[in-house]
Amino acid sequence: MEKIFEKDIIEAVKTTDLKHVAIIMDGNRRWAKKHLLPTMMGHKKGVEALKKTTRACDDFGIKYLTLYAFSTENWNRKKEEVDFLMDLLASTLVAELDELNENNVKMNFIGDMSKLNPNLQQIIEKSKEKTKNNTGVVLTVAINYGSRDEVINAVKNIIKDGVGEEEITSDLISKYLYTSNMPDPDLLIRTSGEKRISNYLLWQIAYSEIYFTDIFWPEFDKDALALAVKEFAQRQRRWGK
Repeated sequence: MEKIFEKDIIEAVKTTDLKHVAIIMDGNRRWAKKHLLPTMMGHKKGVEALKKTTRACDDFGIKYLTLYAFSTENWNRKKEEVDFLMDLLASTLVAELDELNENNVKMNFIGDMSKLNPNLQQIIEKSKEKTKNNTGVVLTVAINYGSRDEVINAVKNIIKDGVGEEEITSDLISKYLYTSNMPDPDLLIRTSGEKRISNYLLWQIAYSEIYFTDIFWPEFDKDALALAVKEFAQRQRRWGK
């Protein structure tokens, strides 16, 4: 992989005002198959990539990192895998919370949490509460998340609040989304070579730059993020103009 100097990436983040990176973490299962390992090992290795990427965002000065961990469609996978993923998420949050807090990371979660098991819901709430005053990287994990469901939920709440037709604007709809407390992504990354959005942040990525890489998620690291940021810095954002 091309060697990139960290100071150049830090400067690129500053000059392009890159605040928010969103990632579709894809390729855990194919990475495991490639290495003749059980699927679950791919997911475990993916956690290591998550930690490396969070640290890299902190090093580069990227404020917001949003990761697609479990979609509304992922419930259709085998029960054994779904149960493993939920347990892995719970155990990872428990094991890493103190370190995340020490590193000034603020935890955030988006999606329909009501369908998660009560233990995981409690762990999520504890993670949010413990890190709520942190001022470093805002790490958002999308769990039981689907962008269409998010928009439907927003519309229902707009109706419930009695908002008049003349009041409905793009900004108002954004305020009703799960991501109302953060800027829209500047850069969307998808790993593993697939070139799909997969029902992820459809409203929010209207003007995001999209970067696809063949690297499987478990192999993603600081250098891989640096390459994505470098390409982002070379693009000219037009915002639809």
